Amino acid sequence: MYFNPLEEGFYKQPTLTLAKSLLGKMLIKETKEGVAAGWIVETEAYIGPNDRAAHSYGNKRTKRTEVMFGPPGYVYTYVMHTHCLVNVVSEKEGHPEAVLIRAVEPYIGVDLMYRRRGMDKKIIQLTNGPGKLTKALGIDIGDYGLSLIHPPLYISGDERKLAFKIKTGKRIGIDNSGEARDYPWRFWIQGNKFVSK
Repeated sequence: MYFNPLEEGFYKQPTLTLAKSLLGKMLIKETKEGVAAGWIVETEAYIGPNDRAAHSYGNKRTKRTEVMFGPPGYVYTYVMHTHCLVNVVSEKEGHPEAVLIRAVEPYIGVDLMYRRRGMDKKIIQLTNGPGKLTKALGIDIGDYGLSLIHPPLYISGDERKLAFKIKTGKRIGIDNSGEARDYPWRFWIQGNKFVSK
């Protein structure tokens, strides 16, 4: 089973535009255990140096944020509250911005996702959050710095051929970030049951 990865040029969009463009695309992770993939249904944009909710706020360059200062289309993973979260690096080199993938709709490898999550609950609970989807798809901190234009972790342009409306709202879980907590930089597919909240 093979899908066509999005080309490098796709990621050269402004961060807010990219966050919306990623909706409906397929996030795929290939491992020895098998392939797991899901349709991206929710994202959040983080606009770097001027965004108090971004890890790169103030142009802070650390070992953790280093990949954000590179070219777009690379993987930024980090651990928060024991959960690994996955982001798509955006903007041009030297402008540390990224898009968090918040939720996906399971598509391939659902049985594998259940095993990884150690659960037998309703499928709606499988990948409806940023920590849930990484565990289900087998994405971890070791994926940090990978290019998204080829396996093992990539995003496919073989998008779902379904029309959908995009909803916009405040980002989640960033209450201590001052005025940035109110920026409407979360995007999701209206009516999709796998959106996190």
